[in-house]
Amino acid sequence: MRVLYVGCCGFCVARQRYYSTFSAVELQDTFYNPPEPERLRTLASEAPQGFVFAMKAWQAVSHPLDSPTWKRAKAVPDKRLADRYGFLRPTKEVFEAWERVVEGAKALNARVVVIQTPPSFGYTEENFKNAVEFFSSATTASFVIGWEPRGTWLQNIDKVAEVVSRFKNLVHVVDPFKALPAVSNDVAYFRLHGIGEGEVNYRYRYADRDLQRLLETVREVLKKSREAYIMFNNVYMAQDAQRFKELAKAVRLM
Repeated sequence: MRVLYVGCCGFCVARQRYYSTFSAVELQDTFYNPPEPERLRTLASEAPQGFVFAMKAWQAVSHPLDSPTWKRAKAVPDKRLADRYGFLRPTKEVFEAWERVVEGAKALNARVVVIQTPPSFGYTEENFKNAVEFFSSATTASFVIGWEPRGTWLQNIDKVAEVVSRFKNLVHVVDPFKALPAVSNDVAYFRLHGIGEGEVNYRYRYADRDLQRLLETVREVLKKSREAYIMFNNVYMAQDAQRFKELAKAVRLM
């Protein structure tokens, strides 16, 4: 059976309303600060049966301490250890951060954990080696890891494929309006950041023709994947996700 999940990156409306509208959510606060297992356990318990959670991995795994994203963190690790955090470095500090992600994901019963690496973590031989070493230790049967590489990895899709194809529970996360997964997998995970010249255009409102194009892409993806996640991450995510869900239902993809 093929399953399509449509949702948003974050609760963009009141949670009870969200639960009644969408089938999945990707938590964003777990990126800025370490996941809190007790809070996530409570969140999982309030959701209706069949609702699916994904979450974004804590930035200590993916982003160096000089990344502007740390400005939104409640606390920042010791700056003297700056060369030990982020960029999937196979260090004690990164793996300890990952263990906190795993603990949170298990409490949430997350189906997918998204690791979004920054554009500054582009393709190099060193970064390729670090990614392989990190995922060799990080992959788990508890959930799927979705890696969303940015920057020059997008011009080196063959290298993305080389990393992803080594690990059973690792999938290549993409914005389908920019690229398709380098490797087909049982799970397809799309994050939609808006259409434009750059990697993101959060203020973009998807036109009907865009959603129709997305529908055709998803239809093809579901010929190879058993699950597909369509997660909107733009200003109009609630409206655009709802419109896409209605399109998918009309052609019986949901």
